[in-house]
Amino acid sequence: MSSGDPGERDLAAEWSLEGRVALVTGAGRGIGRACALELAALGARVLLVARTKSELDDAEAEIAYNGGRSATFAADLTREEEATAAVAAAQRLGEATICVNAAGTNRPGAARDYQLADWELLFAVNVRATFLVCRAFGDRLLETAMPGSIVNISSQMGSVGYPGRAAYCASKHAVEGLTKALAVEWAPQRIRVNAVAPTFVDTPLTRPMFEDAEFAAEVMARIPSGRLATPADVANAVRYLACDASASVTGLSLKVDGGWTAW
Repeated sequence: MSSGDPGERDLAAEWSLEGRVALVTGAGRGIGRACALELAALGARVLLVARTKSELDDAEAEIAYNGGRSATFAADLTREEEATAAVAAAQRLGEATICVNAAGTNRPGAARDYQLADWELLFAVNVRATFLVCRAFGDRLLETAMPGSIVNISSQMGSVGYPGRAAYCASKHAVEGLTKALAVEWAPQRIRVNAVAPTFVDTPLTRPMFEDAEFAAEVMARIPSGRLATPADVANAVRYLACDASASVTGLSLKVDGGWTAW
């Protein structure tokens, strides 16, 4: 409780998102869904965006069950007009000042015989869609002179390499570079742009990979903490970067990797 000292911090306000509007892409499942649930729990009204309407409806129902508020918008964010439309839909909920880009995909494979179609898919979803949403969301903030926070979901593989992940590593390195460039470009207008970079997370996308016992053992040997990240771990990091507690943080890639990149 505040003592009335004008210099005293209001910690509850710094960590709250009450009354704010957030756009979350990839919100139908996995990391994106966890982020949407977390932001809604903190008081934000959330626009849930993904390709699959049924998954969005399930996420919206869960948020409502927990007392939160959200709306859905099905879109293919690799298309410029649909990315722009998603941002416009978020603005119809109120003045949207938080954007979380969690849409992403991966198709592993050895570089020598990697399919060009898979390479192009990863760059379309992981990089092009992230850029299009960032640009459309940033345009709106710049036009209205509103401060805001954009959080891009990257990966620890945006900082390191890994066998069989040439396309994924390249796409996530691109997300890290995009994040830093936008952070520098928009900082004078009080628009913060950061990334959250998790290790392997227990999601529907990664679960089939860990059915391979040899692969699972090799991955776990690289994580000093000895466990995979959870969607909630990632959502907590996103929460920090979305709220005023991180008001002086921009251009950061916040690792949620159990120490993977520390050695």
